[in-house]
Amino acid sequence: MGGRVTRVFRNFNVENRASREISKEKPTPAPRHRTARLDTMADSPEIREEVLRKDDRFLTLLKDVYVESRDPPVQVKDGGGERLPSKQQEKRLTKLGHLEALDVNKVSKGKISLVEALTLLNNHKLQPQIWTAEKIAAEYSLELKDVNSLLEFFIPFTVMEFPKETKKAITSHKPKQLT
Repeated sequence: MGGRVTRVFRNFNVENRASREISKEKPTPAPRHRTARLDTMADSPEIREEVLRKDDRFLTLLKDVYVESRDPPVQVKDGGGERLPSKQQEKRLTKLGHLEALDVNKVSKGKISLVEALTLLNNHKLQPQIWTAEKIAAEYSLELKDVNSLLEFFIPFTVMEFPKETKKAITSHKPKQLT
């Protein structure tokens, strides 16, 4: 409600007010302090003479200054074992089967893709005696403690279909009558 009222006052005579602001002359700037003006200082002959005068003492000191720059010697780091492939850098091909188009093709060792995680969880749920934690860890290059945690804390959804009720069951139920 209040928005309508403020909008009416805001839009009242807006075209005339806009044309009045446009037709105004450029506003005059605020007056400046007299010491802030650089052009008055440049006009004085004493300041101009001081600026243009060269001081011989400063020139001789400047000639004595000699700067020589050298780059520090380049230090080659001994990589040692740093350049060997680590556990995160090693890649393995994913085991996706018919779901290959849904996920990435290469995954770091010690990690699994989303489709692989859902697949191994479903396999373990359907056949826990075959798909044990040890077999999953060996198959997907994972650590056993990570696989045990995965199987303990993540459970795939189960789709359950309930039988449809028959018409007799629906008609036998009498709705309550409102009084």
